[in-house]
Amino acid sequence: MIEWIIPGIIALAVVGLVLWVISIYNRFVSLKNSSEATLGQIRVAMKKRLDMIDQLLGSVRSYARFEKETLERVTAMRASVATASPGDLNKVDAESRSIFGRLLAVMENYPDLKTVTTVTSMMDSVKGLEDEIARQRYTFNNISQEFNTMVDTVPSNFVARLMGFIKLEYLQFEEAITTPPKIEF
Repeated sequence: MIEWIIPGIIALAVVGLVLWVISIYNRFVSLKNSSEATLGQIRVAMKKRLDMIDQLLGSVRSYARFEKETLERVTAMRASVATASPGDLNKVDAESRSIFGRLLAVMENYPDLKTVTTVTSMMDSVKGLEDEIARQRYTFNNISQEFNTMVDTVPSNFVARLMGFIKLEYLQFEEAITTPPKIEF
C-alpha cells in the first residue's frame, strides 16, 4: 500500500501543478483578450467622435450659413422697403415669400433649428465621447497593469516566460490628441 501512496502523491502534485499552470495561462489569455476588446472599443469611440464632429460641424455650418444668409437678406429687404418702388416691392415680396417657404421647409425638417442649441448639442456629444474614451483608456491601462504585474511577479512570471507573454504597452495619448478639438465658426 505504501508503494501506491508515494506515486499517488507525486501524481496529485503533478496534476495540481499542471492545473495551476493552466489557471495562470487562462488568466493571461483572459487579460490579453480584455485588453484587445477594450482597445477596439477605444478605436470605435474615437472614430465615432471624429465622424460626429465632422457631421455635426457640417450641419452647424450649414445652419449658421442659412441663418446668416437669411438674416442678411431680410435686413437688406427691410431697409429697402421704405424707398422701394412698386416694382421693387413685388421683388421684395416674392423674395420674402421664397425665404419664408424655405424657412418653413427647413424648420419642418429640423424643428429645433437654433445654431446655439446645435452647437451646445454638438459640444455635449463630443464631451460624452471624450469621457467614454477616457473611461475606456483607464480600463485598458488597468488591464495592462494587471497583465504586466503577472508577467513580472513570481510565480506567474515563469508561466509568462514559458508561454512567451510579454508586457502590454500602456495607452498614452499625446497632448494634441487628449485635448478636445476646438470648434470655431
